[in-house]
Amino acid sequence: MNESSVRTVGWARSLPMEQGVKAARDWAQEHLASLGWDETAPETVHSVLLTVSELVTNAHVHAGTDAQLVMAWDTRCLHISVHDGSASLPTPREPSEERIGGRGMLLVDVLADTWEARPCPHGKTVTACFRAPEAAAAV
Repeated sequence: MNESSVRTVGWARSLPMEQGVKAARDWAQEHLASLGWDETAPETVHSVLLTVSELVTNAHVHAGTDAQLVMAWDTRCLHISVHDGSASLPTPREPSEERIGGRGMLLVDVLADTWEARPCPHGKTVTACFRAPEAAAAV
């Protein structure tokens, strides 16, 4: 394979607010299993699923909109992107004993290798990237 070319496998799903986070996690779990990561990288799978939960929750609760979830594997990095209808970009907040929520982006920051939020037409997209452990990278 030419070093300048990249093979990418991807999936996309729209998640209306009434479907909830479990539907997003179950859907993501299926695709991670199709990559073989449930066997070769179970800890990464756990981190990815928790990140999916946090990003979809942010779209539904904080943005108050449906979410579009995209997963793309380019043999180097698994990109988890969630688009919502709010232009307000997320920022990690310091934990507080007085607030129930507000820790989601702190978790994403710890779990993902990198993450970014970008404004785009009709909202924003938050993308978290996960490099696979060596055993999963060969898949």
